[in-house]
Amino acid sequence: MSDFDDINARGLVLVGCGRMGGAMLRGWLAQGLQPGAVTVIDPKIAPEWLDMGLRVNAPLPHDPAVLVLAVKPQMMADALGELPVLKDTLVVSVAAGTMISTFEGVFSGAAIVRVMPNTPAAIGKGISAIIGNAVATAAHLDLAEALMAAVGRVVRLDSEDQMDAVTGLSGSGPAYVFHMIEAMAKAGEAQGLAPALALELARMTVAGAGALAIDTDEDPAVLRENVTSPGGTTAAGLKVLMDADTGLPPLIARTVAAATERGRELGKGAK
Repeated sequence: MSDFDDINARGLVLVGCGRMGGAMLRGWLAQGLQPGAVTVIDPKIAPEWLDMGLRVNAPLPHDPAVLVLAVKPQMMADALGELPVLKDTLVVSVAAGTMISTFEGVFSGAAIVRVMPNTPAAIGKGISAIIGNAVATAAHLDLAEALMAAVGRVVRLDSEDQMDAVTGLSGSGPAYVFHMIEAMAKAGEAQGLAPALALELARMTVAGAGALAIDTDEDPAVLRENVTSPGGTTAAGLKVLMDADTGLPPLIARTVAAATERGRELGKGAK
């Protein structure tokens, strides 16, 4: 893959190989990144990575093309304290709540791209938002986008201020959907379905509806209307779900707002 030629030549350093770091690494290797070009720094790395030809907890390459920070925000300070000053290296962070200014204080003059992915990246179905600092060029952003495109779709933000809302919507959003599956399954049980059957129906309904929304690229309101017959069963359910005071819209608005605000609080604490 041509996007990875420079990385294969100079190397990539991945700090943190947990769920997200591991998902990204699998995507990169599948897209042509050479295992020998990757240095993974993670003292608790899973055994599955040890026989793949990666450089695990080895000395850093002299001039890596990319440094990817994929540790939890609360571990970021310790990770940054152990890294040397790198020249001409693109720094990519996938840590929620850690602002670009934090990295600029450590990597003076470096091109830095902040990324917010989400957990469906583990199966190549993620969505990632990216924003770079003033030093990051179009080429840097293209490289960051190529890295994240290996695990799903990528969108670019206009300002870092938007990142908290992205975190509240798509970063945390998979958990909202998983809880919706739980709630739908329990509701099915309450109407007489066996637990396993209710769960299977709920899972596949959510998965199928999501896939249809993507494949048709249709406005979700139109898709909703296509399922809804006047006076029918769907209309009866939607009357409850779409209630302006007690339905899903105000609940989701409060949910995303709470997660967004928490992202802002984490960002302030990480400055």
